[in-house]
Amino acid sequence: MAVDGVAVTAEGLGLKGPRGWAFRGIDLTAEPGALIAVEGPSGSGRTSLLLALTGRMKATEGTATVGGARLPKQLAAVRRFSAPAHVAGLTDLDPALTVGEHLRERALLQRRFGDSVRALLRPREERTAEASLRIDTALAAAGLDREALPKGARTAVRDLERPEALRLSIALALIGRPRLLAVDDLDLKLSDAERVEAWAQLGSLAAAGTTVLAVCSEAPEGAVKVSTRPEPEQDTRTETGKEATDAFTATGRA
Repeated sequence: MAVDGVAVTAEGLGLKGPRGWAFRGIDLTAEPGALIAVEGPSGSGRTSLLLALTGRMKATEGTATVGGARLPKQLAAVRRFSAPAHVAGLTDLDPALTVGEHLRERALLQRRFGDSVRALLRPREERTAEASLRIDTALAAAGLDREALPKGARTAVRDLERPEALRLSIALALIGRPRLLAVDDLDLKLSDAERVEAWAQLGSLAAAGTTVLAVCSEAPEGAVKVSTRPEPEQDTRTETGKEATDAFTATGRA
């Protein structure tokens, strides 16, 4: 899945809510096609940083440039070429829907809202073939084999193992062919072997050109690392419980 990724830079980036800083003092330099690991303990503002760098939350200090778009001013521009995956409260999978239903729904939304007017006017057969190709390409890039699932594409999300649900969420994001893919909680509740496999899959996406940003507790070797772990001398509040909710409310989420 060859895509032209984006460069990502940040200088002194921070986000503050009514109860304190979600994250602060983030500096980052990553080339297009980089694998970026946002490393830190749960509650240290990792998800808020992911959402800020994809244009879904508005930083309150510092600046960032993503694919030439300046943040926090050009949020909409960044949203157009970035896609979040596996973000609780934002990209949740419906446990009652099947894998196939999720994929068809996302392809339909992409065709309706993500494609050009000219694409919408093409014959139905061409649009159907294009949607099928997008789905197959996204599944292959995410490492999800529908035929290996208990009931194939008719497998309900509630019956997926955690690694499979993670791959499905990534595949759904990839249907839009984003230049920046952002995956939250990549290594949460994965075994060591599953974690290695997940990083390898994201590494292959980055090698093909997509810039990948992933939240984790521990970054792998070779990744561009950025830490949200607060310095010992910093007197800042972390993004926990109500503080995280307040940060979302204060900054807004698209």
